[in-house]
Amino acid sequence: MASRDNSLTERRNSAASVDQIKLNEAHPPKQNAIEAFNVILPTIKKEILKSRAHWDKHEPRMWARASKLSDDELTAFTIENDLVEVRSAPTSYGYIVFGKIRIPAVNDEEGEGFVHVRIHDPPNRGNADVIFHSLFTDEIRDDPDLPPVNYRAIQTVDKPLEFFNE
Repeated sequence: MASRDNSLTERRNSAASVDQIKLNEAHPPKQNAIEAFNVILPTIKKEILKSRAHWDKHEPRMWARASKLSDDELTAFTIENDLVEVRSAPTSYGYIVFGKIRIPAVNDEEGEGFVHVRIHDPPNRGNADVIFHSLFTDEIRDDPDLPPVNYRAIQTVDKPLEFFNE
């Protein structure tokens, strides 16, 4: 078991950075992306709720666009209907895949709402070993040396799906 743990640690320590990978262009999901995201759909929903609970304690502006939604309303999306865009890149340890998922219950003065999700698909086992990596939570700064001026976990349609490593 130790060698497997060491291998996982090595992969995490050598995690891809924006400088090391070449993401393909954003595009509608193909069947393989739909299948990969469906494997971890329960985890994605659980992590959204966990993130909202965490940020609501510290900075409620992060999930403000969902403040009036119940947990069920916030997570009432399906991959087939609401995964609208993906980007991916090969790495030495598999593929990283970014997805833009519509939150159907969010449609306010800013328009539709979306979460950006990062997953990892290791090589050689199909979708059996797809894992959740993270949600994009944007701490918006006017100056990198100053505190954030705003926070955003639910993105607008025009926010590009870009690399993030949170």
